[in-house]
Amino acid sequence: MSQPARFRTLLILGAPGSGKGTQGKVLGAIPRFHHLACGDVFRSLDTRTPLGQKFVEYSSRGELVPDDLTVQLWHANINQRVDGHVFKPEIDFLVLDGIPRNVEQAKLMEKDIEVLKVFHLSCPDRTELARRLRKRALKDNRFDDANEAVIQQRFATYEAETKPILDYYAGDRICQIDASQPPAKVLYDIIAGVMTLEAWRDIEKMRV
Repeated sequence: MSQPARFRTLLILGAPGSGKGTQGKVLGAIPRFHHLACGDVFRSLDTRTPLGQKFVEYSSRGELVPDDLTVQLWHANINQRVDGHVFKPEIDFLVLDGIPRNVEQAKLMEKDIEVLKVFHLSCPDRTELARRLRKRALKDNRFDDANEAVIQQRFATYEAETKPILDYYAGDRICQIDASQPPAKVLYDIIAGVMTLEAWRDIEKMRV
């Protein structure tokens, strides 16, 4: 079975607290879906490699990793997953959350990913999202993340950097989902959106 020229990709996009990480993990537990979050890329990094060393240079100074380096790290990680047969692009959808983080990264990744659907977990009620973030921060003992100024800064960064991705992929690829619903209903809506795709019907026919 031949590998597609570009990975069949589903993006989960949403403001901090919208539940995109939760949905990505649940989808990734279902056969034919492979989940990769941006945090996974950095956590699994081998700091002895030249790419890893570059990452350490920026992170040790507390600086954001440049877009081209972030995409290079992602590329190395996904290739490892393909080589190790963890991700099988010929029969799996790639589910991404947290990457691309902005339009520049989306452009750099264009040659590798065919974005079939962007699931925008929308929740205009920022008070509810802030409540979720505080609750999660306290549960994980990340008290700094429960700070109101930190939360508002995260929202501002999302609006300025990440939300414009919706315009980049504008059209019928965007699927708006109400993130204020219970997580099971959000998942149901995402899967319903996937099942409208021609690529889903192709994969469904395969006996694997």
